[in-house]
Order: sequence, then C-alpha cells, then structure tokens
Amino acid sequence: MSDTSRVPTFDAVVVGGGHNGLTAAAYLARAGLSVTVLERLDSTGGAAVSKLAFKGHDARLSRYSYLVSLMPRAVIEDLGLDVKLARRRYASYTPVPGDPEGRGLLVDNGDPDATRKSFEQIGAPADAAAFADLNDDLLRVAQALWPTVTEPLPTRSSVRARIGDDALWEALFERPIAEFIESKLSSDLVRGVVATDALIGTFSDPSDTSLRQNRCFLYHVIGGGTGDWDVPAGGMGHVTRQLADAALNAGAEILTGAEVISIDPDGTVTFIVDGEERTAVGNYVLSGVAPYVLDRLLGKPEDRSARPEGAQVKVNLLLKRLPKLRDSSIAPEAAFGGTFHINETYSQLKRAYDDAVGGEVPSLLPCEVYCHSLTDPSILGSDLISEGVHTLTVFGLHVPDRLLTAENNDAMRSHLQQAVIASLNSVLAEPIEDVLMVDADGNPCIETKTTLDIEDAIAMPGGNIFHGPLSWPFAEDDADLSTPAKRWGVSTEHERILLCGSGAKRGGGVSGIGGHNAAMAVLEAQRQTAADR
Repeated sequence: MSDTSRVPTFDAVVVGGGHNGLTAAAYLARAGLSVTVLERLDSTGGAAVSKLAFKGHDARLSRYSYLVSLMPRAVIEDLGLDVKLARRRYASYTPVPGDPEGRGLLVDNGDPDATRKSFEQIGAPADAAAFADLNDDLLRVAQALWPTVTEPLPTRSSVRARIGDDALWEALFERPIAEFIESKLSSDLVRGVVATDALIGTFSDPSDTSLRQNRCFLYHVIGGGTGDWDVPAGGMGHVTRQLADAALNAGAEILTGAEVISIDPDGTVTFIVDGEERTAVGNYVLSGVAPYVLDRLLGKPEDRSARPEGAQVKVNLLLKRLPKLRDSSIAPEAAFGGTFHINETYSQLKRAYDDAVGGEVPSLLPCEVYCHSLTDPSILGSDLISEGVHTLTVFGLHVPDRLLTAENNDAMRSHLQQAVIASLNSVLAEPIEDVLMVDADGNPCIETKTTLDIEDAIAMPGGNIFHGPLSWPFAEDDADLSTPAKRWGVSTEHERILLCGSGAKRGGGVSGIGGHNAAMAVLEAQRQTAADR
C-alpha cells in the first residue's frame, strides 16, 4: 500500500485522455466531483484526433478513427457539445472484381429504385429485395438495443424479449453470422458487403463458432438505432476538442505528458511528468486504457497469450482529385460518397483470412475506402477545396498483428502500402499514384499505419482498435449485478478501479459510452453511500 498522506486526492483520477476518458471526466466534473485526467501524450484525443499529416498542405485528417456511429445523442446534449454528424447519402459502392465492364453495386440511400437497378446490373436482382429485408431485420435489432447502451446493463433474456423475434435472435446471437448471411443472400459480392461489418477490426471468419464476428457485426449495425455511420464535421479532432473543453469548463484538470507507470488498488496512481515521478489518489480510478495495459499497471505478470490482436492496415491519402472509375456511368462522387468496398466479396474475404492464418499477407487485400472531404470539406484549407483536392482513408482487412515484428515493421509497412495500392488499382480506371498530391518535400501524400505503428503511437496493444475482444452489450442472466460498477458493465476485480474505455462492456468505436457508463457507476455509488449514512 502506498503512503497517501501527502499526495493530491481526487474523487476520480482518469487514466487516459482519449474520448472516453474525457467523456467520463466531463460528466463527473459537471456533477461537482474533483477530477484529474492523466494523458501520456502531449495532447488529448487518443485515437480520435485530427492531424496535418502531409507537410505543406492544410488537410486535417482523422488519422486513426474516422467515422461515428455509436455516439449517443444524449452524450452530445448532456455535455453541450458542438458536434455535428453528417449523414452520407450513399451507403456503399462495390465494384465487381475483374468485371471487364467495370460494373459495381451502388447502394443509394436516397434512391431505392436506383439501388434496385444496380442490383440488376451486377446480375443479382433477387438480392435487391433480400438485402432490403435483411436491413429491415437489423433495423429492428438496432431500435431494440440502442436505447439500452446508456442504461444499466440489460440481461440477455430481456434483450431477447425486446427484439421479440426468436428466429432473428438465434441467427444473430446464437449461431455464426455466416448462416444468417448465406440464408438471406445468394450473390458472392452482396454477401461480402454485409460480411465486412462482422470483420472490421476483428480477425475472424464469418463461420467462427466463437461468435466474435457476430459481436463485431452487432456493434456496426446498431448505432443511433439505425446503423448509419456518419462523418464528424470538422474531423475526429473536433469531437475530442469539444469533449476536452466540456471537461475543463466543468472544472476537471487535464495533465498531458503524464505517463502513468503504476496503479494501486487503493486508488494511488503513480505517473511521470517532465521527468519527475508523482502520485495522485482517487476515490475512484477510471481506466481509459486497454484492460491488457491496465493489468500491467496493476502489477500483474504479462500473459502474452491474452494480448489483444488488431488485424488491419490504415492508409491515408491526399488526392489532386477523385480517381476515375472503370464504369463511367457512376460518378466518382457517388462511388466514394459512401463506403467503397474493394475486393471484399464473400469468397475473397474467406481467401484473405485463410492467407493470413497461414502467415501470409492476403494476395489481394480486401479494403474499405472512405472520403471525408466529400461530405465535410471543412477539414481542408480553402486553397485545397478550390483545387478539387480530396482525402481518402483506406482500411485494409485481414492483416493480423502476428505478421509483424519490431524487426520487419518497416518492410511490412512498405509491403502493405503497396498491397493497398494494388488493391485500389485493380478496380480503378487509372493508377491511384497518378492522382496523389505531393508534399512540400516532393514526397507522395500517402501515410500508412501498421498495427505496430498504432500500438507505438497510441498504446493500443496489438493495434487492436477495440482495445480487445468486443463483448455482448448485455449481461448474462446469471451475472452478478450487485454493485453499480457491475450493473453498468465497467467493473474490474478491484472496487475502486473502473473501466471507462473501449474495454468496458459496450465499449468499442468512438462513442463515449464507456466514459458515460463509468461516470454513471461512480455517481450511483456515491448516492448509495450517501443514503447509507
């Protein structure tokens, strides 16, 4: 036990100034609690930041996290955030790999007839209605589940009752998602469009009996009660700046450049700032770092077998203009206006997974592409906007962290960047290299982040974007919900240490849910303590 007689004491010490830590700090400070946030980096935001990635260009890219689905409106309103989430008209565009005419499936949220015709043009007319029916099923699940994410954990049986469809429950919560997809859809391409939601950030196969892919799928389709993925106006950095301002304005302290080196279950947090070791004590310690990292801070021996694993490569690009498509009837503004799926048919995803399990980078990398600047040009300087410049973000799947080492990371980064370029070029009418901007030093404006790069930069173990395996957003019927922390899904084995990040139940994605729920658990515990006096 540490000597706490001469160190600052707070109602809450928040470890990590990512968006969840800031959310928790803002809620607690607004409730009148004393709060300090300790952030290792020189600025807050964690993975939800905007950066000038390319020298000489005023383009503020969302370097890591990039879209928002799971942030509840209640968090935005409760904290008075000036955050606008822009809806994209187009859901997705998916070229048919190897098609000589360059045909592709365009899902247009604003024109159901155009979407139906697009299904016909790629030879999958029967899947048009089936795709719509599947989305109706998912909408019912989203509407049932979404209101619960900022409430104490519901039980499995209560969620099943809320959904009110035993067959749908069985398909999504009891059986591998592959069975649901294959029973609904026949086209290899359309099946792949749906399956990607089960695989983003999760190294798995749709048939995996662990159902980790089902949990990933669920988090991708329930956001906002609709499943829509929105563009944060001003970029991700604007979201976290608003959260930091909300915390500071409410009276929280935020200390950057403060690296936490240990946490004691008694609430003592030891950290280093400006080369000096300091301590602070919290009646509660809220951990925004990954549970695997928290275990090390608590002094537990490292168990490498439990280390989370990310499975993606992230590539940011700055373009002179959007590239031309092989199908000239589709405007690039439409194709890149939603999620652009590349080499993500159902069979391609399966082959890529098998390649990676076998220790190889997939021969044709499945990729998802997103253009922030089409929906929100405010991230670009006025000169870039007038020149028609655009950003692209590419998320390459099935590149597990196990393929990388400290020794091969530089070579793998180059290899993966080329794999992403090759995948892009396989469906475009011109090489992506021909439309790349160059920076002030004459270098192409392309930035690639491996799982190791992500871990080194923002301490996500294994580069796992969810901090670890996602959990079901409910408690099992026999779960112990006897304390506020357990009821809110933020408990650890130590009473005073709570999870407030993506590793909490219902954590994952840019949402603030983990931070909100940890704050609610603290406030509920305080009310109970006051009532018992």
